[in-house]
Amino acid sequence: QVQLVESGGGLVQAGGSLRLSCAASGRIFSLDTVGWFRQAPGKEREFVAAVRGSTYYADSVKGRFTISRDNANNMVYLQMSSLKPEDTAIYYCAAKFSSGGSYYRDSQYDYWGQGTQVTVSS
Repeated sequence: QVQLVESGGGLVQAGGSLRLSCAASGRIFSLDTVGWFRQAPGKEREFVAAVRGSTYYADSVKGRFTISRDNANNMVYLQMSSLKPEDTAIYYCAAKFSSGGSYYRDSQYDYWGQGTQVTVSS
């Protein structure tokens, strides 16, 4: 079993910055990829970023968001800058066991955090 705990969400003005954190525990030796997804009101959950050997980003956040990991402390971060109102969503941390494959598909992931709300005002 793997447990994921997210934190760092909040309210921020457009153009501001925020850092989300994901703490992993349990059988983390079996994990391959950790990703971030988000779900905005009235929309389907969408891929934001992922990290395994390399990092991957959705086009909508490329150049503004950075995913990173601290392996010694079993932490993954999402640094968000130049935030826009359309970034408003619940953000989820997710992890999967399988190697390679479709890191951008939420159906590929085995474990999910509880989500943290990010609200960007104009």
